[in-house]
Amino acid sequence: MLDAKAIVTIDGPSGAGKSTISRGLAAKLHFTYLDTGAMYRAVGLALKRQSIDPADTASLKKCLAAIELTLVAPDGDDDVRVLLNGEDVSQAIRTPEMGLVASRVSANPLVREKLTALQRQLGEKGGIVAEGRDMGTVVFPGAACKFFLNASAEERARRRQKQLAEKGQTVEYQEIMDQISKRDYDDSRRQLAPLKPAVDAILVDSSSMDPEAVIDCMLASIAKSAR
Repeated sequence: MLDAKAIVTIDGPSGAGKSTISRGLAAKLHFTYLDTGAMYRAVGLALKRQSIDPADTASLKKCLAAIELTLVAPDGDDDVRVLLNGEDVSQAIRTPEMGLVASRVSANPLVREKLTALQRQLGEKGGIVAEGRDMGTVVFPGAACKFFLNASAEERARRRQKQLAEKGQTVEYQEIMDQISKRDYDDSRRQLAPLKPAVDAILVDSSSMDPEAVIDCMLASIAKSAR
């Protein structure tokens, strides 16, 4: 099996199941789960609250300098808790709107510079499963194992609608589909760290697989690579 200080990356589009799979895989490996998407959502929330246009470089730099992010390990099947300057914003960032905001701010070089540095700092001790959109291509290019998790847009929209319903939020399926399509387009076509598989990533399509099957598939690949 993997060295205790190894890094595993799981990249992929919105709704592919990265959070669920990363959390489960980390538990199986006894690793720490690093939810980088939540970090971008938190920064997006900070900018939105202060009505800061990312194009306003001076205001953006000032805001980023004042931001302190803390990730609290999930309890069971819960999402990672995110503290923004000491405030628990875990619920506030888990909305479709904040997903689109995160996609926009993640294309900003200053935002990526700050969060990439923080992510690498968190990964220095190793023993992490890092999920996001450029973990294997940019943040941890030397990771021991890299995965690119995908699923059809229709399946991702269905899962997202179910997830929101479980949290008491009612969103139309077509609205979610439109948001997913837009985010896919934006993330894959941005100039800075576009969404794409690392050249050495293992591709996994979860469209017809349940989480346990995906995790078992990844564990098998990890075991094979560690031989």
